[in-house]
Amino acid sequence: QVQLVESGGGLVQPGGSLRLSCVASGSIVSIKSMAWYRQAPGKQREFVASHSSDDYTTYADSAKGRFTISRDSAKNTVDLQMNSLKPDDTAVYYCQANILPGGSAYEFDYWGQGTQVRVSS
Repeated sequence: QVQLVESGGGLVQPGGSLRLSCVASGSIVSIKSMAWYRQAPGKQREFVASHSSDDYTTYADSAKGRFTISRDSAKNTVDLQMNSLKPDDTAVYYCQANILPGGSAYEFDYWGQGTQVRVSS
């Protein structure tokens, strides 16, 4: 019943900015953490940034200084502000969340469908 939906992807020129959003919906009791991953063509999925329930944030080296993750707990959303985008940032970006769903005593990892980001001239 839990779903994650990303939005905000698109085409942007190098040096430009995009803001990705992800909303979690369904039977949710609590969200422990939310994060962003990405997968470029021909490459494995890699971690980008995360935001835990205690407001602790973590960034991949490739994202430090350029990307900012933020979370609105009341709305069950997480955003990724991406600045100074490079062609190497081109990938499908996935939202991930560790969620305690209704009717369960354990938390599970959920994934969104992904949103495409293309950085090109």
